[in-house]
Amino acid sequence: METKTGRVVVVTGAGSGIGRACALGLLAAGYRVALAGRKAEALAATASEAGAAAGRALVVPTDVTDPAAVNALFARVREAFGRVDVLFNNAGVNAPSVALEDLAVDEWRRVIDTNLTGAFLCAQAAYRMMKFQTPRGGRIINNGSISAHVPRPNAIAYGATKHAITGLTKSLSLDGRAFDIACGQIDIGNTDSSMAAGMRKGVLQANGTVAVEAVFELRHVVDAVLYLAGLPLGVNVPTMTVMATQMPYVGRG
Repeated sequence: METKTGRVVVVTGAGSGIGRACALGLLAAGYRVALAGRKAEALAATASEAGAAAGRALVVPTDVTDPAAVNALFARVREAFGRVDVLFNNAGVNAPSVALEDLAVDEWRRVIDTNLTGAFLCAQAAYRMMKFQTPRGGRIINNGSISAHVPRPNAIAYGATKHAITGLTKSLSLDGRAFDIACGQIDIGNTDSSMAAGMRKGVLQANGTVAVEAVFELRHVVDAVLYLAGLPLGVNVPTMTVMATQMPYVGRG
């Protein structure tokens, strides 16, 4: 793997869960990390957890659904660090679990705007920097989800955005090829984060039953992201699935 010292990573959704854990892992590994998210206090808490590595963290409150805010984020990164080597497109939200016909259009748009448009805006801004910086190129890692492959009941907005992330990943990989910009996707199933908290209590299955699902430790997601971020640009992992062995994914429908 390439040396990590001095390399720059932007992590969205860095104030909690997967984003916070991965940001802390990247800081501990020697990266300079821009922490992006909606809540300044949550980002500051992430930075404070980094201990001595906090000096390599840049806190930038950002609404990824706002093009101006995303452009300001990457302008701050350019000003502070001079370049961007990796973008971890992690920010995401879910809608209430309700019957399809009861999902409010505003909730649908909120999920689409955050999970898909937000990922596009951040990838676009990173792409602009990566294409013209010296040395040229960089890596974009999109957080897909098991729901990029199979949906859950009553989760049409989330499932639709995560399926769309796969198309975004492939298009970014294709369009970035000529400019040394690699793009891959990590699909995470039931890691022990706030979004998966309900798994331990029982969640609705495709056959209408409610079942407890296995979860796995968040540190394994961190290890996977560190692996992807550390690859040389001549190597890409288009898609990686990290999941609890016992979760009902294969054949869960």
